[in-house]
Amino acid sequence: MAKIYEFLANGFEEVEALAPVDIFRRAGVEIQTVSVTGSEWVESSHGVTIKADMKFEDMHNFDDADMLMLPGGMPGATNLNEHAGVREALLDHNAKGKHIGAICAAPMVLGSLGLLKGRKATCSPGFEKYLEGAEYTAELFTVDGNIITGEGPAATFPYAYEILKMFVGEAKTKELQQKMQYAHLMER
Repeated sequence: MAKIYEFLANGFEEVEALAPVDIFRRAGVEIQTVSVTGSEWVESSHGVTIKADMKFEDMHNFDDADMLMLPGGMPGATNLNEHAGVREALLDHNAKGKHIGAICAAPMVLGSLGLLKGRKATCSPGFEKYLEGAEYTAELFTVDGNIITGEGPAATFPYAYEILKMFVGEAKTKELQQKMQYAHLMER
């Protein structure tokens, strides 16, 4: 079974962080939220405080991960970008060719690490200037090799379902889309 870690910093965007967790867990994909605040508690960009599954400091490494994810939100994305451990984990993960996901403002972290050079990527409009070396697509989500980027809150569902498809296949993803009324929504 796939294993995903999602890093949470103070100022994260709620929908971008929690909708993928919900979708993946419904599909039986293991995803753990990892606080980078030094505490299990993390406050969102709109003042919602949640308890993460674990603290960054409690992990020795993320070698067992199939994917690392970064939600957007401000100043959450900036806080992730300033966390040396997160940056190191992303570089290590990318060097191994493993999946990385970032949405909204968070692709700026990948851009600052040089992980988007020569790739296509999307992000929240206005943050494309931080996608160093990338071709900005303005799509809801963009997959280029092992990296998937998403545009913003409204793009969270298509972004998360595209990631889910990577791990459970198209048939199981479509089944969940039906159960969550997503497929019906997209028919309108």
